[in-house]
Amino acid sequence: MDISKGLPAIQGHRDLHIWITEDQKMVPVPEGAYGNFFEEHCYVVLHVPQSPKATPGASSDLHYWVGKEAGAEAQGAAATFVQRLQEERGALTVLHREAQAHESDCFRSYFRPGIIYRKGGLPSDLKHVETNMFNIQRLLHIKGRKHVSATEVELSWNSFNKGDIFLLDLGKMMIQWNGPKTSISEKARGLALTYSLRDRERGGRAQIGVVDDEVKAPDLMQIMESVLGRRVGSLRAAMPNKDINQLQKANIRLYHVYEKGKDLVVLELATPPLTQDLLQEEDFYILDQGGFKIYVWQGRMSSLQERKAAFSRAAGFIQAKGYPTYTNVEVVNDGAESAAFKQLFRIWNRSRNRQLGRIDKLTHVKLDVGKLHSQPELAAQLRMVDDGSGKVEVWCMQDLRRQPVDPKHHGQLCAGNCYLVLYTYQRLGRVQYILYLWQGHQATADEIEALNSNAEELDAMYRGALVQEHVTMGSEPPHFLAIFQGQLVVFQETAGHHGRGQSAPTTRLFHVQGADSYSTRTVEVPARAASLNSNDVFLLVIAGVCYLWFGKGCNGDQREMARVAVTVISKKNEETVLEGQEPPHFWEALGGRAPYPSNKRLPEEVPSIQPRLFECSSQMGCLVLAEVVFFSQEDLGQYDVMLLDTWQEIFLWLGGAAGAWKEAVAWGQEYLKAHPAGRSLATPIVLVKQGHEPPTFTGWFFTWDPYKWTPDPSHKEVLEGSPGTASPISEITAEVNSFRLSRWPGDGRAGAMALQALKGSQDSSRNELMRGPKLGGVSTSVSSTRASINGALPREQLMHQAAEDLPEGVDPARREFYLSDSDFQDIFGKSKEEFYSMATWRQRQEKKQLGFF
Repeated sequence: MDISKGLPAIQGHRDLHIWITEDQKMVPVPEGAYGNFFEEHCYVVLHVPQSPKATPGASSDLHYWVGKEAGAEAQGAAATFVQRLQEERGALTVLHREAQAHESDCFRSYFRPGIIYRKGGLPSDLKHVETNMFNIQRLLHIKGRKHVSATEVELSWNSFNKGDIFLLDLGKMMIQWNGPKTSISEKARGLALTYSLRDRERGGRAQIGVVDDEVKAPDLMQIMESVLGRRVGSLRAAMPNKDINQLQKANIRLYHVYEKGKDLVVLELATPPLTQDLLQEEDFYILDQGGFKIYVWQGRMSSLQERKAAFSRAAGFIQAKGYPTYTNVEVVNDGAESAAFKQLFRIWNRSRNRQLGRIDKLTHVKLDVGKLHSQPELAAQLRMVDDGSGKVEVWCMQDLRRQPVDPKHHGQLCAGNCYLVLYTYQRLGRVQYILYLWQGHQATADEIEALNSNAEELDAMYRGALVQEHVTMGSEPPHFLAIFQGQLVVFQETAGHHGRGQSAPTTRLFHVQGADSYSTRTVEVPARAASLNSNDVFLLVIAGVCYLWFGKGCNGDQREMARVAVTVISKKNEETVLEGQEPPHFWEALGGRAPYPSNKRLPEEVPSIQPRLFECSSQMGCLVLAEVVFFSQEDLGQYDVMLLDTWQEIFLWLGGAAGAWKEAVAWGQEYLKAHPAGRSLATPIVLVKQGHEPPTFTGWFFTWDPYKWTPDPSHKEVLEGSPGTASPISEITAEVNSFRLSRWPGDGRAGAMALQALKGSQDSSRNELMRGPKLGGVSTSVSSTRASINGALPREQLMHQAAEDLPEGVDPARREFYLSDSDFQDIFGKSKEEFYSMATWRQRQEKKQLGFF
């Protein structure tokens, strides 16, 4: 086999390259057929990161996909191709073994809006997918949440169930039937896949109908029954989901694999939390993640023989454990580990795999607000939307209600209380809000519940425009600290202006933590000598006098911030005390001299972790996540609840039509609790709603279109505009003008006359319509299914015309669609394909200017 024949395309700029087995060799799959997989073949899928934001030296992903009916010869050809391709690509390649219907999230993420499984094999004399093929009858079973798949099943009512979606594909007519137990998001994603199929396989020239309620869609049901026969008996119950929840994924075990004589030894080495130093560069390891996925880690000094045996060793391990043969396998090389693998460890040291160009600290970085506004990626890395100079309002929870705090006392928080801090700022001419929910360590459960309910009330007052960030005492993000410009002081329960009425002690000790306004907080600590540290600054208050104690190891910046903090704690006398020159009463106030630390606190290392995006759902009360790898803004849907993990913060993004937003924060907390790396439960959790995304969120995306969230048809509107809900059958099937329905015979099957008429209409309408706009999702208008215009209309009948003056059947919202290709090019200066690939708001703008709106 000459692998070089398949390699030239890799040198291009496309991210994805796919090959299929054919006669014991591998041939490239045409790009238009990506996402279609024949079950009798094996495929090799290579993903090469091309994004400008890709990490320098980022690894490629090489997938070996096996169809459920693939024979030994096909599997052997694909395995050999993978091995040689891996040798060509080098060590920076992550290998994956994928089985049909059990693919990894990484694999599924390549194919938006879904994967199509096709029966049998690919005939050698046909294209992989034949576009504009209308002489077809098939039934597709559509299922999945974020990652959707469609499997060809028997053309019979016996294939249906109440919990999934089925697509009856009749060439020029495509009918999506939604099970009564399907969710609105599943219906929307199914419709996105239906549109994609129409565009890719029919050139956009097919009618789409949706059956959401059989009683309300009699015409579409009549068509379905003419093909499938009259349904006898009730439908099967919904199939239970078998998704793996987060608790199952947290059950990980690390095994050391080595040879001892002629025997292969698999020795259990560790359970969570795992540390990176367990992996030795000369060895070979298997990491078992709850039995649903197997990782094979190969040290850079491991032998070539061991590397070639990676898949076979994983297969032997799977067999020995009694796991299903379709268990996903991922092989990673030392220095080229995937983000999913690295996050299974408590911390991943960058010294082995250093990332370049990342900003880790705010210290000594002078913030340029203009850059933060124009460069969201900078705002995201620094965790700063601006310099903290916006408007600040603070409320304290008292008697389970919010009470405003006098601006003179902003920043004076009590460990026994909860606070709401509303920050208002302007970005690019638009007013935006962040509501911080600050929770003290000593706050009661009732106060925390009141904090959340009052936050909901405020959010309702601002019509859902508040970004809500849950902050725990001691883990405040940089921007929260910047709001108070170094004057954030946390008192213990008995102190402060918002305590529960107890008198403050005469001796109090405060630890000044940080060296600038973006990192400084001052926290009250037990007033004893052991609380001191030679490298820090402390404030000791004795009978109204504040002593600034400077440890020998502190620097000028720390001293400067201490002088800012002392103005909050004491308005009276202050004195400076250097370590080693303390007066006797200083130690008396602390209960006498005692040993205290003198070690320099090292700054906490930011793990070398890539941000990860997941779709959230719940199953039997447990959190279920589906990861979207190589994510973009297109992966955020209006019915979604998405979790973005940047390690230092957890973002929960709520689509405008998401129904589970109240559970979102609890899902974020459950995610942290179940994380196998032992994550801090104090990690800030940020609630972000569609259309109100801050730059600290959008900066993690390659590109972000702030105008994307324009009003688009909901699934309900799409359903109401689809054929069969209100229109007579003659309008629904205007393209299938010779379609005739006949009575079905007594055996319940479709009549021969009806099927023949349908086939005739499919063949005769092959070239009736010009190609319409490419529709990539549920939000796109489906008005092409409402009207049929044979041929193009003159421009004077469409431009600057009132809706009531348009020709019959023309959709006023898409009148430009009915222009001829030449007229469209002449008027808009671009092709229809170029026009419909633009953002919706830009389309509307041009249509208004040219008289088509």
